[in-house]
Amino acid sequence: MSIASKYDSTQVEDKWYSYWMEHNYFHSTPDNREPYTIVIPPPNVTGVLHMGHMLNNTIQDVLVRRARLLGKNACWVPGTDHASIATEAKVVARLKEQGVKKSDLTREEFLAHAWEWKEEYGGVILDQLKKLGASCDWERTAFTMDPAMSESVIKTFVDLYDKGLIYRGYRMVNWDPEAKTTLSDEEVIHEERQGLLYYLNYKLEGSDETLTIATTRPETIFGDTAICINPTDERFTHLKGKKAIVPISGRVIPIIEDEYVDLEFGTGCLKVTPAHDENDKMLGDKHKLEVIDIFNDDASLNSFGLHYEGQDRFECRKNIKKELEEIGALVKTENHINKVGTSERTKAVIEPRLSDQWFLKMEELVKPAIKAVLETGEVKLFPKKFENTYRHWMENIRDWNISRQLWWGQQIPAYFYGEGKEDFVVAESMEDAVTLSRKRTGNDSLTAADLRQDEDAMDTWFSSWLWPMSVFDGVRNPDNEEFNYYYPTNDLVTGPDILFFWVARMIIAGYEYTDKRPFQNVYLTGLVRDKQRRKMSKSLGNSPDALELIKEYGADGVRVGLLLSSAAGNDLMFDEDLLKQGKGFIKKNLSAFSLIQGWEIDETISQPAHSAQGLEWYTNRFNQTLVEIEDHFSKYRISDALMASYKLVWNDFCGWLLEIIKPAYQQPIDRKTYDAVIAAFENNLRILHPFIPFASEEIWQTIATRTPEEALIINKWPEGGEVNEQIIADFDYATQVVSGIRTIRKSKNIAFKDQIELHLLSNEKASSDYDGIISKLGNVSEIAFAKAPLDGALSFRVKSNEYFIPLAGAIDVEAEVAKIEEELKYTKGFLISVSKKLSNERFVSNAPEKVVEIEKQKMADAEAKIEALEKRLTSLT
Repeated sequence: MSIASKYDSTQVEDKWYSYWMEHNYFHSTPDNREPYTIVIPPPNVTGVLHMGHMLNNTIQDVLVRRARLLGKNACWVPGTDHASIATEAKVVARLKEQGVKKSDLTREEFLAHAWEWKEEYGGVILDQLKKLGASCDWERTAFTMDPAMSESVIKTFVDLYDKGLIYRGYRMVNWDPEAKTTLSDEEVIHEERQGLLYYLNYKLEGSDETLTIATTRPETIFGDTAICINPTDERFTHLKGKKAIVPISGRVIPIIEDEYVDLEFGTGCLKVTPAHDENDKMLGDKHKLEVIDIFNDDASLNSFGLHYEGQDRFECRKNIKKELEEIGALVKTENHINKVGTSERTKAVIEPRLSDQWFLKMEELVKPAIKAVLETGEVKLFPKKFENTYRHWMENIRDWNISRQLWWGQQIPAYFYGEGKEDFVVAESMEDAVTLSRKRTGNDSLTAADLRQDEDAMDTWFSSWLWPMSVFDGVRNPDNEEFNYYYPTNDLVTGPDILFFWVARMIIAGYEYTDKRPFQNVYLTGLVRDKQRRKMSKSLGNSPDALELIKEYGADGVRVGLLLSSAAGNDLMFDEDLLKQGKGFIKKNLSAFSLIQGWEIDETISQPAHSAQGLEWYTNRFNQTLVEIEDHFSKYRISDALMASYKLVWNDFCGWLLEIIKPAYQQPIDRKTYDAVIAAFENNLRILHPFIPFASEEIWQTIATRTPEEALIINKWPEGGEVNEQIIADFDYATQVVSGIRTIRKSKNIAFKDQIELHLLSNEKASSDYDGIISKLGNVSEIAFAKAPLDGALSFRVKSNEYFIPLAGAIDVEAEVAKIEEELKYTKGFLISVSKKLSNERFVSNAPEKVVEIEKQKMADAEAKIEALEKRLTSLT
């Protein structure tokens, strides 16, 4: 067999992926080998392959393919996340296009549409990952709303409730008015935005006197239930015990006193709106104020907004400003920058809102997870710098709001048997709920028809925090063989942006339910950004089509290009030139194999000494690099491991070894050298396979006819051996000599076919063992020792040794002299012009200092060049 002259990456990728799937190489079952387990960070079921996915999954595939070669039982579990908010939004949008409102459907009808959408689009991203070469155990593909998964989530909710850790509370929450659901604190992104500070006058009851407050949200005056002053503020002593009138609504509200009020901010008078600000809510509770919610769930004003009812909050803000001006209540506005909470998913501005929600107490749950990462090191973060971020989040944790006002997701397993807020039971099934309700009420006639399940769904993260356990059914059945074999998992590869959302919570759940870590190492990738350091996104139009890139550069080329610049935890500045470099590396390997494959083998000739030396050196260099590669892998420096492999193949194997052993034009190669270089190439392919799986398998299978048991994907990682550092050092010296010869040949246009002599003035005892290699690679007819520098020769140094190449016979001396004299004449003329400029006092006095310095540097450079040219001319004449 031979490699096709034109390499078709798409054809090769399809061929070998089908071959791997056909022979079930990706599938894992428990056996007597050491397990190596990775669970995929499940991409949203709404997702399509983007640059972040490509980087993340390439790294995972590198790790799992290397584990296979190391003889481990590698298991990479794929799957998708149901992504409550994103998916429900997609389904609602599609229904809207069909003229159907969600509100017109029952929960069951809506979920039928949602499942239909999931079946149609949910597997797209997993199919795309196959194009990248992801060697997942596709038979284990999981979905966070699979029946077994959902049962695990429900079971966990009930267990935590029974332990007193889940509770229902009426709290100020983060409301996403676009998704119409509450969000946890971690799902809110705080952004600095330019806004206005509105100064409003409130009249005092029974008086023409007014007081002034400052607010960023004038539309919320309809929810004001008090004005608050600081009791120590002497400016407002006269206001104590009085009442104020809210502009427009005319509602009378008390003036209260509390030291919470900042004397320096605004006017020192604070309007209190308990329904729409967390701090105001605390003040309201303390002073027993009325709570008036002025917003609908889409953040439009309700009936409390009077004639603004139905208007969006931002529309109302514009309109109410005009009315406040007209009635004389608006004193002034000022530009004001403040932090605004936005939804991580929908980007909508978050509305603080009071609501009945389900919360999980976190204070005690986080302690084992803090200890595992920050004290014992049972779970290691790479890079380590993220431990500080982890510490900050975990030590400042608040109770987790785990309920969402959505239908797509696991429904809260709380069943109400009455109208009171406490008239509910929590159970894993309706049947259990009926039993518990009868027991609670003493009413044995209660049936399922009498119960009403909570409408809310659970936060998506409450499902995915069980992922490493639930994919092996470890929550429902912790004693099963697979769970005890594969869990804890080994490595997790994910982005730092979900270090708290997902990683920390999985660690918390792992210790709560197994008393074990869920994984040993967390490799945190950076974000993929464009050349302007902007995060890649569809909205910016700076995110290329991942599949088009694979089509253009091949999956292997894309993998190499991404990894070459993706040090752990550091953002990747995406540059398509990197993919070109990756594609070029694949071509280099194919060309190297084509070169070797084209050599004719002569069984009768002996191995040349220079070939034996080159192969001995490469074996040592390979073993040395293998140690380096394994060290990089142990520290999760994946890009460094690739770069070490890249340099070994490109520079050492292709750049030196193949040139050393290459037979002369139309001459054969000996069998011993050929077999040895093939063996070396096969070792190269073993270390390259995790990075370029398709091209490496293609070459491997072309080298020889292989059985399925001999496929590269399940072959063996090289064992390496001893490293003779002296051989490597001596060879490196020889390469510097060769490079010196090549530089002179290039600068003097001495054709490689023309032999030259090399004379050595030895000032240090460099090894002569590689003179044969120097002679071959430099086409040197003789290497002789000199007692003094040679006249009429060009020279170069390697360390303290000086090498001379006599020019007689190698070049046309007369032509070279003429060329140097011409260059010398030009350079002297240039020096005169620069000297005149610098001797001109007007120029030196008036020109910028930097310009003068540049001219001085030009003069120094010209003088140095003239000196060098004159020396060269002397050596030739």
